[in-house]
This record gives sequence, structure tokens and C-alpha cells, in this order.
Amino acid sequence: MRLFGTNGIRGKIGREFTPEFLAKVGLAIGSYLKKESVVVLGMDTRISGDMVKSAVVSGLLASGINVWDIGIAPTPAIQFYTKNHGDFGIAITASHNPPEFNGVKAIAGDGTELPREEEEKIEEIFFSGKFRIVTWKEVGEYRRIEGAREEYLDAIISRVDAEKIRKRGFTVVVDCANGAASFTTPYLLEKLGCRVISLNCHPDGTFPGHPSEPKEENLGDLVALVKDSGADLGIAHDGDADRAIFVDERGRFIHGDKSLALVAREVVKEHGGGTVVTPVSTSLAVEEVVKTAGGNVVYTKVGAPIVARKMIELDAIFGGEENGGLIFPDMQFCRDGGMAVAKMLEILAKTDKRMSELIDELPSYYQRKLSVKCPEEKKERVLSLLKKKLSGERMNTLDGVKIMDDGWWILIRPSGTEPIYRIYAEAKEEETLKEKVDEYRRILEEIIKEA
Repeated sequence: MRLFGTNGIRGKIGREFTPEFLAKVGLAIGSYLKKESVVVLGMDTRISGDMVKSAVVSGLLASGINVWDIGIAPTPAIQFYTKNHGDFGIAITASHNPPEFNGVKAIAGDGTELPREEEEKIEEIFFSGKFRIVTWKEVGEYRRIEGAREEYLDAIISRVDAEKIRKRGFTVVVDCANGAASFTTPYLLEKLGCRVISLNCHPDGTFPGHPSEPKEENLGDLVALVKDSGADLGIAHDGDADRAIFVDERGRFIHGDKSLALVAREVVKEHGGGTVVTPVSTSLAVEEVVKTAGGNVVYTKVGAPIVARKMIELDAIFGGEENGGLIFPDMQFCRDGGMAVAKMLEILAKTDKRMSELIDELPSYYQRKLSVKCPEEKKERVLSLLKKKLSGERMNTLDGVKIMDDGWWILIRPSGTEPIYRIYAEAKEEETLKEKVDEYRRILEEIIKEA
């Protein structure tokens, strides 16, 4: 049985997430760690945050673990503080999920998301019920920590050319989705000399401004405000601020693969080469600009922790996903929305170009993403049949099945969280894209029926 999903433990409050369940999660994590270990803990702005935190903390303390609570903070700020001060970390967040959800994300002592093999050890303890419950003399200490967010912001600023950014005097509209970035990004921008126009930057766990996923359809107000205010750019975060999505000065929504390609190109230029790591679902635009700048790209399975660990293995200079999750190894090996904001401002300041100019310099591809329903019990059989049927084609099976040819590719992979198969497709020509999507969707649907 599994406790952890692809991004921690998530559930609905009052359904999967009850005080009893969450206390057992705390006990399982605490029993996995050595007695008197320090667990750094923080949370996003969800209404249920204090309830979830208190239940998990009770389990940790009961197993002899010390808890340092840094309060409301972006997940990358929790990861950064864990790396520098703790033995383990926990982020109470469900990221971009609706407000009725919450989650428990486990963080290794080096600040990275906990590897799957370590999650399995916690799961074994949880399901066996073999918890370490200490005596009254050994109960862990709970401590509130001040200044963690400021430490995180100071670390970001020290890793960019802050003076060059300040000289440009950017006007920035920032949309924090009523989430954890409300306590960090507006202040980061002020420290970098920007004129800040804030949108949905008051913490509110009901997410009244819009759903916390920074998708184009959720950011109409940000787009309009950037255009109306004459701002240099717009920034949008998800609920826990490990991602950043941008809007250029013309009010164009910039897809995450474009910002990934832009930052990758500049980082490779700065280093005079180097390795960039990204999942197989990433646009060819990234590889194109990285190779032109003198670097190389290594592909992984989909998932930020997988990208981060491959970056560590290869001593990569940069990495990230096409959803706005960028990873800067000079800062830490995890998605970091705050660092992405500062780096983008530095690129704008150093190149002395507008964001629209930089985006228009990038290679252009047409893209499509869709899903096809598939019962959970059929997923493995479907994947096996897909590999067999498409074996004669140029195929990569690192994560699902990816078919590649000149000027186009298509990736078909089972979702790790829903009873669906996801199809990602990209092509230089719009007609080719439509033709290939129709062709491979039909093949997938036929195989699902057969399986």
C-alpha cells in the first residue's frame, strides 16, 4: 500500500485527513528518524493548516522528535531552512490543489524532496503501526522560529546582481494567489528596487482571487493589470510558491517551457557550457537554445525530485520543468519560485531588453496536452501493449512512451495521481501536431479498450 503520492501525502480535510490519521503520519515520520532529530516545519495559507500541523506535530513530539516551526512560508523557504538548520523538514501544503485539500510533504536533510525509497520506509512503519512512543521525559521540544523567511530572501538576493536590478527600477505586478508567497515575493521585489503592484497578496486559505494553479485561464486579472499599469512584467505563483509563471509587458501569458528555455539559455551562457536537466515532457525549444549556447540537455522521468537528484548526480548547472518550476543549484536542489523571480529580473537587467523581445527570440513550437481516461487496473497492461505496438518507431521509454521524429514528438504516459493517460505533443507545424495527436490518441484509445 502507498501513503505518499507523487508530491507528498494529500487528502481532503475531514475525509482522508483526520486528526487521528495525521497524528499517525507524525508518529511514522518520527519513528523513522533518530530520537532528538530536529524537524523544520512550515505551512501555506490554507484554513486547515493549523489543524493539520498540530496533529502531525503531536505525533512527532510523542516519538521524541524536536520540532522547529517557521510558520507560514513558501515550500522552497522551508526546504532552504531545513538544509541549513534541520535534520528533516515537513511542508504542510497541497500546493495548487483546491482549498478543501491539504498535504504533508517530506523533505530530506539536504533540502530536497524525500526520495521514494525513504518514503517507503515511512510507509512500512505507518501501515505496521510499529511506532516509537517515548516516555514523558523524552517527549520532543516544540519551538517557534522567527526570521526564516528573511533568511531565505537574503540568500536569493545574494545570488543575483541586485544592484543592476535596482538600477533598472522595474515595475512589477505580482499575483501570490493568496498563498505563502504573500509573505515573501512582494518584499523580495521591494528589496530589489522594484515598484510593486500586488494582486491577491493577502493570505486567504479560501483562495478568493482565483484557483491557486497559475494557469492562463486563472490569470486574466494579472494580464489585464500588467497592460493597464504599463508594468515591465507580471509574476504569478502557485499556493506554496515553488513555481513562478510570467506575463510580459504586452500582457502575454508566457508558458513555463518558454521561461525555462530563456533562463536555461542565459545560465548556460554565464557558465560557458554545462548540463541542463529536464523531464521528457519538456519542449524541444529548451534543447535547441541550450545546444546553441554551448551546453547539453539530459532528460529524466517527469517529477521535480527526479530532476533534482539527476542534477546532483551530474553536477548540472540548471534544471526545471515546463510548469514554471525552476531549479537553481547555487541556491538549492528544488523548485524555487522566489529564486526564479530574481533570476528573471537579473536577465532583463543584464540584457537591457524587454521581456517580449527575449521571448520572441526563442524557437517557436506548437503544443498540445490532453488526457484519456484509463482504469487504474489497466494502466500497466496498456503501457506494455503501447511499447509493443510502437516498437518499430523512434521510441524513448524512460517515462511512458515518447515517439520522436524530425520536427515533432509525442509522449504518452500514465498519470501518477489520476485514472488517466496523459498525452503531451509538440511540433514545428500546427497541421503536423493535429495529425499526430489524432493518430496517437486513436491508438491509445484502442489499446485501452483491448487491455
